[in-house]
Amino acid sequence: MRYLARGVLSRALKASPCLLALALVLVTDHATFAEGETKSATEADVAAKHPLADAIKFAKESRDALEKVEDYVATFHKKERVGDKMFAHRMMIKNRKEPFSVYLRFIGEHDGREVIYVEGANDGNLLAHETGLKGIVGTVPLVPTSPEAMSESIHPITSIGMWRLLDKVIAQWEDETAYGEVEVKFYPNAKLGNADSKLGATECRAIESTHPQPRRQFRYHRTRLYLDRKTTLPVRVEQFGFPREPGEEAPLVGEYQYTDIRVNQDLKDIDFDSRNPRYNY
Repeated sequence: MRYLARGVLSRALKASPCLLALALVLVTDHATFAEGETKSATEADVAAKHPLADAIKFAKESRDALEKVEDYVATFHKKERVGDKMFAHRMMIKNRKEPFSVYLRFIGEHDGREVIYVEGANDGNLLAHETGLKGIVGTVPLVPTSPEAMSESIHPITSIGMWRLLDKVIAQWEDETAYGEVEVKFYPNAKLGNADSKLGATECRAIESTHPQPRRQFRYHRTRLYLDRKTTLPVRVEQFGFPREPGEEAPLVGEYQYTDIRVNQDLKDIDFDSRNPRYNY
């Protein structure tokens, strides 16, 4: 079996015009790959090391860093394709590891919408509260995987957060080590955000895996993981589907980014309770 993990950055840039500038416009930020390094596997070392081995190693180092995080507060940017529509949302998120708990307050579109989920509580439901006329009905309990809860998402709230997002990427790459046809690139000087902004750009290590041909065992054509160079935390993930026709741009499936991250805020049960007087439930 041959593993496809070859080529240098210049060749990759010619093959993928979107990488030439790689100024990826997000809801609030953009990402750039300043310098690329391609890890290649020769026929001699194929049996000893899969091209994804280093990607998994770095991802697990990030997971180790997350073990020191009990909770965090951040701004969560999400962009997902649901059917033929693309939904982009920005939210304030509170996320706790044990018990797994989430509080979301939407910013911009659906401004003021609040969602709470606590694993093992509320009969397994999330608690949603809208604003305006929709808010008249009050708090609405929803099964996380119900059509109502998933109308603008491809992943349920039970999968949200840095811990579970990174676990999904690691599981994906580990499953893919059973196969070949993967090219892996490492970008040690990637940047997120704008250097001229108040917060400045976030320096990252970016890892990209690409499957050149659509296969049943590959869910995504391309996956990118961004790790903050200072904290090693997973601050951004991008997933692209396979182009419908050769030469077409790979369609974005999902894009997830965390900014303004504050870890270990000693979040309490009341932070994930609809009776919190600071919330609008």
